[in-house]
Order: sequence, then structure tokens, then C-alpha cells
Amino acid sequence: MSHEKAVHGLPGWAVLFVLIAVLFGASYALVQAAREASSWGIVLWSLVLALDLVCLPGLTVVNPNEAKVLTLFGVYKGSIKVPGFWWVNPLTSRRRLSLRVRNFESGRLKVNDLDGNPIEIAAVVVWRIVETFEAVFNVDDYEHFVHVQTEAAVRILATTYAYDAHEDGKLSLRSSVVEITERLRHEIQERLATAGIDVIEARISHLAYAPEIAGAMLRRQQASAVIAARQRIVEGAVGMVEMALAELSAKRVVQLDEERKATMVSNLLVVLCSERGVEPVVNTGTLYQ
Repeated sequence: MSHEKAVHGLPGWAVLFVLIAVLFGASYALVQAAREASSWGIVLWSLVLALDLVCLPGLTVVNPNEAKVLTLFGVYKGSIKVPGFWWVNPLTSRRRLSLRVRNFESGRLKVNDLDGNPIEIAAVVVWRIVETFEAVFNVDDYEHFVHVQTEAAVRILATTYAYDAHEDGKLSLRSSVVEITERLRHEIQERLATAGIDVIEARISHLAYAPEIAGAMLRRQQASAVIAARQRIVEGAVGMVEMALAELSAKRVVQLDEERKATMVSNLLVVLCSERGVEPVVNTGTLYQ
């Protein structure tokens, strides 16, 4: 398989000056030959003038962050990436390629995640051409190729991971942003490498549950958040109760039997875990009355 070959044309301004000089010189000589009725002179200077005019289309301009791919009768001759004014073989065909950084945002795709839940997902890809031969000759339309392969990579990514992780340490589309972004960029880069394209960045731009299950999944997320918050509250309350009992025992403030400890633990847990303010009840008797 061929690869990109860098070529350099002749300086365009110098060639243009020579062609203009030959044009005027050949025109003057042709007029003189016609006046002298010199048939060989007319033929010679006519050929020189025709050759000079044929060479003029060989002048080409290469702008910054641009390349010209040269082919001669179906044969790849090379690519000019150096910006400037150049002269190349006028018989070559020249295709302009932009080497600028571009971005593409895929449409919102509806796919099923790893858990089988329908989700909507879209991605933004920042890319540029780095290998002109592969971009022109390995694929039919490199821009369409980028769009199709990006959407294919996004679909595969969405089916590989769950939308939300329900276990600690498990990657998910919503929470593992750094890992998912790198995996997406790597997946797209593998697919676009054959077209000579470098993927600079790829990240998810839209992620949501499909409308038909969005309400149910929102309630599930809210329930999970409530359970997690309650778990933290209970863990903190148990720790505070343990600390209180330890401090009372260490400083011998009061001697508590097992039943009174149980009552104290129950009261403290009610106070610490309640969502509302607790109104105390004053016991004027004893615990056993």
C-alpha cells in the first residue's frame, strides 16, 4: 500500500516571470517571422508560444494548513503541504485538501445500554487529516466516512457500558467521564486510521434515558440517592452513639445497665436520624415507672 509522498514544486514567481518573458519574446519573434514570410520561423515560434501557454496552468497556490494532492494520468505523484506559490507539471490534476482542525457532532442515537435500558447518546469529535494519500485514495468520501464511523463507535460504546453504575468500582457512561472519553477517542481513532485522520478529542455531548423510561429511571435514581444518604446518616449516628457511650463510661458520669443503654441508644438514633426536629419528653419518674 502506498503512503503520502512530499513533493516540492518550482518557485511560482520565478516561473511566472520566465513564462511572461517567453510569451512576449515568442510573440515578437512570431510577428517578425510572419513579416519575413519564414515558414519554419512561424512554425517554431508558434510551437514555443503554444508550449508557453500550456505551462501557465501549472501555477498553483497552496494556502496555510492546506495540501494539494497531485496525480498524473491516474498515478499518484505526491502532495504539496508547504504553503506558497508554486509551479508543477501542468498535466497533473490537483485536489485540494484542508488540513485544518474540524469538529463533528453526531446526531442523537437511540440505543440500549449494557443493562438493556434505551438511552439517547451523542458525541462531538475533533479531527484533522494527517495523511493525504489515505484520505483521498483509501476511502471514497473521508467526511462521510468520519460521520458513519463515529456513529458506529458511539453505538458500540453505549452497548458496552451501563448508563449508571449500581455497584462500586464499575464503569458507567454517566459517572466515569474520563475513562469513557478516552475509550471513545480510541475506538474512533482505530476506525479512522485507515483514512489518514487523527482524532484529537472525542467526548459525549448528550446522554439521557429515552423518554419512555425517563420518569421511571429518575425515580430509581432518586430512591438510590435517598438510600445512600440514609446509609451515611445511620453510619454517622451509630458512630456518635458509640462515642457517647464510651465517653460516659470512661468519665464515669453515670452507670448504665444494658436496658438503659438500649433506651439511650434508641433515643439518640431517633434524634440523629430524624428528618424533623425532635421534641423531648421529660420523664419525672424512673425508667421503670
